[in-house]
Amino acid sequence: MSAIRGKNIVLGVTGGIAAYKACELVRALVKEGASVEVVMTQNAMEFVTPLTLQTLSGNKVATRPFDPVWESEIGHISLADRADLVVIAPATASFVGKMATGIADSLLATLVLATLAPVIVCPAMNVNMYNNVAVQDNIRKLRDRGVSIVEPSEGFLACGWEGRGRLPETEDIMSEIEFALTPKDMAGERVLVTAGATREHIDPVRFISNPSSGKMGYALAEEARMRGADVVLVSGKSPLPPPRGVTLVSVESADDMYTAVMKHLDWSTLVIKAAAVGDYAPESKSAGKIKKTGDELTLKLKRTKDILKEIGEKKKQQIVVGFAAETEDLMANAAIKLREKNADMIVANNVGAPGAGFESDTNEVHLLFASGAMEELPLAPKKEIAKIIFDRISGLRKSV
Repeated sequence: MSAIRGKNIVLGVTGGIAAYKACELVRALVKEGASVEVVMTQNAMEFVTPLTLQTLSGNKVATRPFDPVWESEIGHISLADRADLVVIAPATASFVGKMATGIADSLLATLVLATLAPVIVCPAMNVNMYNNVAVQDNIRKLRDRGVSIVEPSEGFLACGWEGRGRLPETEDIMSEIEFALTPKDMAGERVLVTAGATREHIDPVRFISNPSSGKMGYALAEEARMRGADVVLVSGKSPLPPPRGVTLVSVESADDMYTAVMKHLDWSTLVIKAAAVGDYAPESKSAGKIKKTGDELTLKLKRTKDILKEIGEKKKQQIVVGFAAETEDLMANAAIKLREKNADMIVANNVGAPGAGFESDTNEVHLLFASGAMEELPLAPKKEIAKIIFDRISGLRKSV
């Protein structure tokens, strides 16, 4: 279940052209089960109407500091008190400056001073304004006070300039909101995750690989970060962007992944090996493209290093979680892997099952524990599977 569900979020909208994008953000929050109360500055109403945001949120929109309806309950205080989170999107240069200097000349500015809830600020403005020393100083002041800043995106701006200044994508803002609201039960953990497919080159243009997209591993890395862990993601080839706040180490081959994992092993307190690593690689790589010279081509392959086995042999206090992607004898093969690799948990999935294979957004897995316990997780989005896996890891840590 999303950490956003059931939370009361106050969304502050200030007077920039990106104010219309607040409508999309409100819809996304409501869809996730949040109660959204919108507070608009006077200039924001020049770009989008309160009626629009009221319709989308299902709640009355606050716009004036001396509204008789709101002030019957001291509006800026009541809104500030019941907020689980305050989000300012978009935040203009002017409003960022007011926050930094403590100016309270509007309902929204007063609310921000009064709230004890976490605050997320999403700046959006002309690229030159954003890069101005005064604006950057103000953003730095807010960060120093614990305010979360979601950096603007780069691209073509409404003013005609191109560069950093666009309101961050709704998906990025939602990710930061979920991060702010997720309990940090993994704070202090150093999590090493592997993901994606390795490539074992035959020649400069051909390689042996597999269809892994990295979606499961990336979901695990994102969930670890959401829960407060420091995360290193060692990734083979994947079309996915790295999760926010995660250190990405990109690799190509199984040997590259082995080197990167061993480099970070002593640093880690938790290792999750979700990558689809090639078991075999060509004994040698041709320096040039292999030409068609006959009806057959024989490749001599060698075993790659067993990364999970070596982790299991070298582990100290780390919790080690491995994956078993199988097409037959799922539970038996997973149990063998759990024992032989000295893992604390194996996540087993039948990659031939509908909706549970490579590149899918869903998965259906069995969890096998060193204690002998087993748990079946029905088909669900990989992000939800990642949450449950970390719930179980948290239980393992408590039992150590």
